Amino acid sequence: MVDETAIGGQGRDFPNTRWTLILTSRDGEAPRRKALEELLTVYWKPLYFYVRRKGHTIEGAKDIIQGFFVHLLERDFLSRLDPGKGRFRGYLKTAADNYLANLHEHNAALKRGGAVKTVALDFDLAEKDLGSAPDSADAAYDREWAAAVLQRAMDNLKAEFADGKRKGPFDLVLKFFNPEPPTYEAAAKQSGMTVVQFKAFLHRARVRYKDLLRAEVAQTLAEAGQADSEIAELLKTLQ
Repeated sequence: MVDETAIGGQGRDFPNTRWTLILTSRDGEAPRRKALEELLTVYWKPLYFYVRRKGHTIEGAKDIIQGFFVHLLERDFLSRLDPGKGRFRGYLKTAADNYLANLHEHNAALKRGGAVKTVALDFDLAEKDLGSAPDSADAAYDREWAAAVLQRAMDNLKAEFADGKRKGPFDLVLKFFNPEPPTYEAAAKQSGMTVVQFKAFLHRARVRYKDLLRAEVAQTLAEAGQADSEIAELLKTLQ
């Protein structure tokens, strides 16, 4: 199993890996429910894009996504996964393909709600974002997965500034991740730092973001050494 602490940060800085969550889901109803809700929260949107680009209607896709995650746990799919044999991104898409191929055997509408009722899924927002997604189901899945990974890493960085682990103006850091960032001089003046001080501050924030990104990606991989190649592959989908 991957040790995400080997690629950035102390162990206490990061949650259990997705693989840990999956492999402990076999230990009873409560762990399975926790695994279902966390996995659904993190991965539902790329799968929703995938299903919609496969030609399913909005309402049909809603039922499929929620029924799919319940199905994974009911069939003990998660407990059978072997972290040493692939990337979770691929596992999940293959499982979705199998579910879709045998959809007539499932009744997603009856499963809607139930074990996943506590997870808020913003399908309306997903539909808006789907408009800018690639037409290919595979490309839409990979691109949304990549976007979600980058956003979670940024959210983690923001949380470190919010809880005081890191000091400084996060709002200015965020501007330098946008296509048209301000000048160093303008940002330094706004922050009350010299240009040299601000550049050093921004550099540290960027380095930390890269560590958080590697840690986020490593959660879905068998080996920490695969993180950089996975990041490169995901970034390529955003170009």
